[in-house]
This record gives sequence, C-alpha cells and structure tokens, in this order.
Amino acid sequence: MSVSVQPRLREPDEDLSTLKVVPARHPWRWVGVVVVFVLLAQFIHGLATNPGWDWPTFLQYFTAPSILRAVGVTLELTLYGTAIGFALGIVLALMRLSRSRFLSGVSWAYVWAFRSIPLIVQLLFWFNISYLYTELHFGIPFGPTFFGFETKDLISPMGAAVLGLGLHQAAYAAEIVRSGIISVDHGQLEAAAALGIPKARQFRRIVLPQAMRSILPNAANEVISLFKGTSIVSVVAIGELFYQVQVVYGRNARVVALLMVATVWYIVLTTLLSIVQHYVEKRYAKGATRDSEGWKWSR
Repeated sequence: MSVSVQPRLREPDEDLSTLKVVPARHPWRWVGVVVVFVLLAQFIHGLATNPGWDWPTFLQYFTAPSILRAVGVTLELTLYGTAIGFALGIVLALMRLSRSRFLSGVSWAYVWAFRSIPLIVQLLFWFNISYLYTELHFGIPFGPTFFGFETKDLISPMGAAVLGLGLHQAAYAAEIVRSGIISVDHGQLEAAAALGIPKARQFRRIVLPQAMRSILPNAANEVISLFKGTSIVSVVAIGELFYQVQVVYGRNARVVALLMVATVWYIVLTTLLSIVQHYVEKRYAKGATRDSEGWKWSR
C-alpha cells in the first residue's frame, strides 16, 4: 500500500522521524472497482436468468460430433495456415533485408499485394482458379508443352482455403519477422564479425534469440487472429466451426444458442493459445534485462 507525507513546511532542524505518515487515498479506484463488479454481476445474472440464451440447446450441441469435427477442421486450418505463412514469411523477411535490390523488391511487392487484397477475395480467387485457368501445362516458355492437367483436379476447397490463408498470413509474418530482426542492435553483429563468428552462426546464436522477444508477441497475436479468421472460409463451404454452426441453426432456428457454442469454443481455444504464448515468451525472455513489471503504472 502506498503512503504519502502530509505536506507542510518543515523546520531545518526537525527530526524526520516525527513526521506523520498516512496511507495514500484512492477513492475513485474503489468506485471503479464497485462499478465493474456491479456490471459483471448484472451480466452474469442475465446469462443465468434470460431464457433467450437457451442453455439446454447450447449444452446439447457444444460437444456434438459435428461440432467437434468442425473444431478439428478449424485447428487444422490454423495449423496449416500458420506453418505456410511463417515459413514463407521468414524467407520474405530475409529477402527484404537482403542487399540485393531485386530480392528486396520482390519481397516488398509480395507484401504490398497480399496486404492490399482482402482475404475473402483471395479465398474466392483460389476457389475459382479453374474458371480462369482450366488447364496448366508444363514445357518450354512460349513453345511446346510436355504435359498438363486440369486445375479443377488440382485445388480442392480445402486446398484453396489453406493456400489463401497461408499466402495471406505470409505477408504479415514477413513484416513481423523483419521488425524483430532489425530491432537487434547492429553493434552486436559488428562485434561478432570482429571475433570471426560466421554469419550463419551470428544469425542463429545472436540475432534470432534476441529478435524472438520482439517477434513472439506479434506472432502470437497473428496466430490467434488467424484462428478466429478461419471463419471466413465458410464462403467456400469448408466445414469449419462457424460454417457448421450456421448449418445447424439453419435447420433448428436456434441462432443464439448455436452462436454461443461457437463463441465459447473460440474463447477456450484462444485461451489455450495464450497460455502457450506465455510460456514460449517466458522461455525466450531468460537473461533479458527488460521486466514487464517495470512498465506497470505505479500505484
């Protein structure tokens, strides 16, 4: 508990031990606490007593086999999208940091294009790729072709969703990785070079561990955003969580209860991802001088 000294003029020869120390008062803080608890209690009371939430239907479908399968599809899309996105994003980030203007330009153009086009448009484009290109042929450019195949057999709805999510995610992952790398003090690389440490080892042992401290929070946010953003693939009829919820409440008209099923599943899985993020950040924060406690507001 913080304390304060009553302001008054002190005599030059006065003993400091005689000063009266009283606790600091924070009446508005307690008013804020009371208001928050009252609003929270009202919200919980409404959840428990309002029949419109239809909790029996919620409990019936929360662990239904079709919903659990949809949760699995959502996690699968998140996993594939994250793997493709960050694998390609790391390559794009290194290209952007390259001294080659060509590689840097290609990376910049990719990031610019995929950040400019809405994700839903990208998904619909990949889903309808066979409309634009009915066949793909391999051979000599502007010359004879050796073999080809129809694009409708190449990209399935699931493949279009994974491709769209992964390529879209790569543009954001590239900027996250690049910002983490450039946050490392360049003087450390100069010192490592002076000691004769190979560049590959400099990156692996010096740059990457420090860059991860900046990369991880933003990367975790992107993964969580991708996890929730998988609901947009419902436009290509993929049976992920939100799509399946729509199918069910389209049959029984229990819209609120089914939306709560999706909401609670998203909350539970996002919480688990946040816990994983916490421990991974803690792992890479070892030896760091930064302390998050030091950034909290003083009481």
